Amino acid sequence: MGTTGQILYIKGDKNKEVTKSDVLLGDILSMECSDQTIVNRLKPVRLLKANGQGQKRYVVSILEVIAKIHEVCPNLTVENLGETDLIVTIEEQKKQKKVVQAVKSFFVLLVTFIGAGFSIMSFNNDVDVPKLFDQIYYLVTGTTSDGFTILELTYSLGMSVGILLFFNHFGKKRFTPDPTPMEVEMRTYEEDIEMTLIDEYSRKGKEKDVG
Repeated sequence: MGTTGQILYIKGDKNKEVTKSDVLLGDILSMECSDQTIVNRLKPVRLLKANGQGQKRYVVSILEVIAKIHEVCPNLTVENLGETDLIVTIEEQKKQKKVVQAVKSFFVLLVTFIGAGFSIMSFNNDVDVPKLFDQIYYLVTGTTSDGFTILELTYSLGMSVGILLFFNHFGKKRFTPDPTPMEVEMRTYEEDIEMTLIDEYSRKGKEKDVG
């Protein structure tokens, strides 16, 4: 089957997770060609094979991917529209019982709740919010606050509403289609990890050879 004059467009994400030890081109690449039979031939081609159990992570240069494609289709022109270095994470999926998942979720929520509450209390203690409210209440009403007034009530309600609006999330409901600050920070963190992995592998010459 001739491939002369044919152009294959490929696109790969910077970080791709698969759940099997044999990683195929079709697992990490989106491919498009006017001749669909070329795409069908390339999708089942093995890119790499993981050794051992547990999570494995490899950095693959797009040049190695193109070389693998040319082993199958020597005369094919390949146009890369994606990343130049691909991170492939291989991790076997383990089925967990719903009870275990529920316990883990509860633990994460508990830690988050305690941490957020401690941060708020630390802030209030640093700026001495109760004393400030006492002074404001005395200046406005001329009487001494008993520690639970309209100021404390509105402050608590306002903080709750502010947190919900800031994180743009309440349960499964979003107030706007924009990503939440937590999602933005997590994405930034993931990008930093990806760049560090690529730099480390490139510096040490450990880019994973396909085969």
